[in-house]
Amino acid sequence: MASIKRYPESLSGSSSQAYATTEVLEKHHAQYPGVSKSKVLRKIDIRLVPVLCALYLLAFLDRVNIGNAALFNLRQDLKLGGNEYNTALVIFFVPYVLFEVPSNLLLKRFKPHVWLPACLFMFGLVTVLQGFTQNYSGILVTRFFLGLFESGMLPGCYYLISMWYKRSEAQTRYTFLFSSCSLAGAFGGLLASAIGKMDGIRGYHGWRWVFILEGLLSCVMSISFYFLISDFPEEAKWLTAEEKAFVHARLQEDVGDSGINEKMTAGRIFRALKNYKTVLGGFMYFGFIVPAYSFVYFSPSIIQTLGHSSIRTQLLSVPPYACAFVVGMIVAALSDHYAHRFLFIIFSACVAIAGFAILFVEHHNSNLQYGALFLAATGTYCGMPIILCWFSMNVRGHIHRAVATGWQIGFGNSQYTFLDDPVESSTLWPFFCLVGGIIASYAFLAKDAPEYRSGYSICISFVCLSALASFLYFIGLTVENRRQVGSKGEEGKVEGGGSEKDDVFVYLR
Repeated sequence: MASIKRYPESLSGSSSQAYATTEVLEKHHAQYPGVSKSKVLRKIDIRLVPVLCALYLLAFLDRVNIGNAALFNLRQDLKLGGNEYNTALVIFFVPYVLFEVPSNLLLKRFKPHVWLPACLFMFGLVTVLQGFTQNYSGILVTRFFLGLFESGMLPGCYYLISMWYKRSEAQTRYTFLFSSCSLAGAFGGLLASAIGKMDGIRGYHGWRWVFILEGLLSCVMSISFYFLISDFPEEAKWLTAEEKAFVHARLQEDVGDSGINEKMTAGRIFRALKNYKTVLGGFMYFGFIVPAYSFVYFSPSIIQTLGHSSIRTQLLSVPPYACAFVVGMIVAALSDHYAHRFLFIIFSACVAIAGFAILFVEHHNSNLQYGALFLAATGTYCGMPIILCWFSMNVRGHIHRAVATGWQIGFGNSQYTFLDDPVESSTLWPFFCLVGGIIASYAFLAKDAPEYRSGYSICISFVCLSALASFLYFIGLTVENRRQVGSKGEEGKVEGGGSEKDDVFVYLR
């Protein structure tokens, strides 16, 4: 098993990172004199991150465009009464949760450049078919298959990125990827406002054209992604042999061997419920997933209650997402700079709570309500990628990371950072993600408009839950780091059941 650098007991946080970085850089320079770290990282950034961001932007756009379509007579045409629209939102999460881990394992089997474009093409096709549905049953069936084919997109993208970058480098890249959600929300609003003007063409209402055209875009783009998406570092054709060895060595220094050829065992999966950090990590993301889905599905409806037309509502839905993207990137850069995650999660939670609290108490000042949407979106979409990164970049190995990232997205991203058994990303997570999706889908009911007090109180409660779980989790990691460093004389024994002489795995906090 690969060696992992132990930091001196007197060092912690950014100090320990600086200490380790200097030694590792000197070692790598001696081993690979012809390789420039900055040049290799720049090459990876250009070839990997923008492509995955574009891929996930299309995936998220097809997932949430129903919120924009709802403003163009979707409910009336399909005769959706009561909570049937909310049920159509919920059914998406059933296959989405159940097939996330199998999808990541298939991604490893068929390679990312094959599996991810195939998923993109299929859910693009389903989105097109969604535009031709005629009744409640039709929208339920298409939403189900949309969840099935989208299940592997986010965990697959996060899994792939985690196999290329060190933990201290990952937050900015993760946030850039996750910010595709914000860009999709902004782009979706602009696109829907334009497509909505096609209302009546060929006898179709605007909502049908939203699904048809955006689905066609995904189908067409999937062909190009087959040639653009990179596989794992060991298989990248655009890196030289020396650069591949350099990438492998630096990742090995950080989290150990990538384990590209390792086999999956049932024992690693069924050890899932052993550690309390798994449960806490799941609740951290669970607390953010409810307000995130609530916002993306219902923000157009919320803005419309402020007295705007359908087209103007689509346009006004763009700025909060744009703000979330910019602030999210700044927060991510700071998080990477200080090699710290916890306080940035708490900051994000406070911003989100402030936004939802204003919306809860203020119902007469439309400008203040609209401004509160900026706070709600920014806090929510800043916190989620930090939680995602905190977890997956502390997990070693292909199989471990494939299963862990699948479960983490399925729950609401566990921040569990276990050295040799990161597969212990609890089997309860899919259940909680399903619950989170159901809660979000039913948080804002038509009967509660325009005040939506129940919806805002639900969002505030769940963000508080995430903050509490993050605090407890941070305490757990702090205690674990001290225990690991304190036990360095005990043959480097680690909690995963393995043993690594003179090695202590330091959790990134």
